[in-house]
Amino acid sequence: MSKIAIYPGTFDPITFGHIDVIKKSLKLFDKIVVGVSDESNKNYLFSSDERIEIVNKALFKDLRLNRKKIKVVSFGSLTTDLCKKYKSNIILRGLRAVSDFEYEFQLAGMNRKLNQNVETIFLMSDVENQIISSRFVKEIVKLKGDIKKFTTKSTIKSLKDKYE
Repeated sequence: MSKIAIYPGTFDPITFGHIDVIKKSLKLFDKIVVGVSDESNKNYLFSSDERIEIVNKALFKDLRLNRKKIKVVSFGSLTTDLCKKYKSNIILRGLRAVSDFEYEFQLAGMNRKLNQNVETIFLMSDVENQIISSRFVKEIVKLKGDIKKFTTKSTIKSLKDKYE
């Protein structure tokens, strides 16, 4: 039986930090479902459809990762419901800094209360990518800064197109 992990997030936009988590998780699991949240109470720069397209281009066009091992989907449900849908009992979450831990710890606990068969696994991106956040990437590009060290070529193009 294949081991499937769910990696939920907003990916607004995807960064090298997210990509590090995906690459590391590919060594641990047979398949990764990247769940792009379409929760309506957040103020996204990109629509759900745009974020899915950006993630797909970053992973499969820019980085040429294996399409058979990664599935990118939109979801507006509980992450535990996404786990049920894809027959997974693993939620992946990335940690950048200690400041992420408290929120992620609470989220993992809530998911565990919702479904006690679901485990959350935390992965850290490489040191050079731990400072990257989607929020900072958007702010830098908005102010015409260079974001080549933070995300892929196609994502940079999408960001520039949005701000020009």
